[in-house]
Amino acid sequence: MSNYRSMANRQRQWMFYLLALFVLGAGFTPYQQIFLGLLLGGAVSFYNLWLLQRKIDAFAESVEKRQSATGLGTLSRMAAAVLAVLVALQFEEYFDMVSVLVGLMTSYLVIMIDFFMSKSKQ
Repeated sequence: MSNYRSMANRQRQWMFYLLALFVLGAGFTPYQQIFLGLLLGGAVSFYNLWLLQRKIDAFAESVEKRQSATGLGTLSRMAAAVLAVLVALQFEEYFDMVSVLVGLMTSYLVIMIDFFMSKSKQ
């Protein structure tokens, strides 16, 4: 399980780096609406990544103890994504919708990149 924990920590670290990049882009480039959309979607994506990792930990623990396993929280992650889209729709002058959708996918990109990087090291 320590391998999983180090992988999860790496993924969260990369998400923090991306969120910091989005903040810098929103503050120092003329594309503020795009980077704010990426920041909103990325923040919700980071929350979804953290929630998924926490649920996987609980799932693995319950399987290890041979108890009935709970779900992985798909509904709550979808609700967070819908909330981000609703915020972007409500405040269209601040957030670019396409950027919000791309931002929502950043955690999945981080997971895939981390997977390929770890496989290339082995």
